[in-house]
Amino acid sequence: MPEVNYIAKIGDIYTPEVLVVGGGPAGIAAAISSARNGAETMLIEKYGFLGGMATNALVGPFMTCYDGKGETQIIKGVFDELVRRMEELGGAIHPSKVGWSTSYAAFIEKGHHHVTPFDSEVLKIAAEDMLQESGVKLLYYTQFIDCITEGNKIKSVIAGRKEGLCAINAKIIIDCSGDADVAEKAGVPTVKGRQKDNSMQPATMFFRVCNVDSDRVYEYVDENKHLMDKPFFGAFNWLIKEGRKTGEWDIKRDEMGTYETNQKGEWKLNTTRITEVDGTKSSELTLASIEGRKQARKVYSFLKKHVPGFENAKMMETGAAIGIRETRHIEGKYVIQKEDILNSRTFEDDILLCANAIDIHADDGSGGEYVVVDKWYGIPYRSLVPNNCDNLLVAGRSISSASEAVSAFRVMPPCFGIGQAAGTAAAICIKDAVSPEAVSVNKLQKTLISQGVFLDKQ
Repeated sequence: MPEVNYIAKIGDIYTPEVLVVGGGPAGIAAAISSARNGAETMLIEKYGFLGGMATNALVGPFMTCYDGKGETQIIKGVFDELVRRMEELGGAIHPSKVGWSTSYAAFIEKGHHHVTPFDSEVLKIAAEDMLQESGVKLLYYTQFIDCITEGNKIKSVIAGRKEGLCAINAKIIIDCSGDADVAEKAGVPTVKGRQKDNSMQPATMFFRVCNVDSDRVYEYVDENKHLMDKPFFGAFNWLIKEGRKTGEWDIKRDEMGTYETNQKGEWKLNTTRITEVDGTKSSELTLASIEGRKQARKVYSFLKKHVPGFENAKMMETGAAIGIRETRHIEGKYVIQKEDILNSRTFEDDILLCANAIDIHADDGSGGEYVVVDKWYGIPYRSLVPNNCDNLLVAGRSISSASEAVSAFRVMPPCFGIGQAAGTAAAICIKDAVSPEAVSVNKLQKTLISQGVFLDKQ
């Protein structure tokens, strides 16, 4: 196979103490926490805004941040601060005010108590303000490309900007790419999807509509509650069943994810389904995006034709990016297992407690597995610390975990919490001149608790 050798001298070099790669939920919280705890912090993001899947892919609402019974809010810290700021700007409804089986939760009861409806545009502004107030150096339109390593350390991160390549020489790097891109380039062992066959959860193209007569939708759902498949499918599954019989519905999904936003009459649709997508490959992301937009038009037409209240709905936009649930998982100091989630296991080095449900979308596009935990489970710090790299932390859905386990905490509130822990740990690394593996867990936990994180150790 022909090769091209490309050699270039890079004259532009940045030297922050901590570099965060990726500005999604994990990256937002990591950068804010690193800077607030005293480290000179830089965040690079390939888009021109923050939010990751929450903004560029229109994913929403934020799933629950409460315990399994819906009684206690357990994901707080930076996440809760951001939500409250968005609420002040008219761009969110705090989860404490949102119950289950509502339009905000797609009329689903199980595992959908206390979701957070929000406006993606307000999220961009609120997150940006918080980063700038914290003193983070923010660089948009900057794509991670590669790293230069020496031994088990990353010496330089190479990134591409409009004006050309740059090198970033940071003491600690936090990989918040969502795909373990930095970890993989640094030589950290990774697994795509399930270890036995590398299959990954299907992708979804979200889209947003407005001009919906929500009151009529509520009435229609209430009149047909007896047709809902319990415990998960929620509303309109009866229409999909009929559509399959007539040939009008050929999308590989048996439920309709219709989530009203904080603006009445505006809804986000989590309903399309694209299978066998490797989100680490541009060619497959391209095909998935094209297919996703085609499916979005089908779902939109189906809603307008069959759901009272949607007759005059208008398509506002599809996601700028396809929604990806899963790609790489690093191999770290501890691999979180499905049994840890199901048994509500906690650890001595917990940096987050969460209770999000096991949510495995089936490989063939229909069915799946959805299991709500009784109380909460822990995310151990060790799972953020990768093997084979001494100055790297990983945050978000690509931490060290089995595929079945990460299906629970891949959603956005836990990613914020994991990011906050990673950023706090990075700052401790700088202050104490230690590697991520050598961070005092007791010091990390105390710092997190002092900054609003719930660890049940107060």
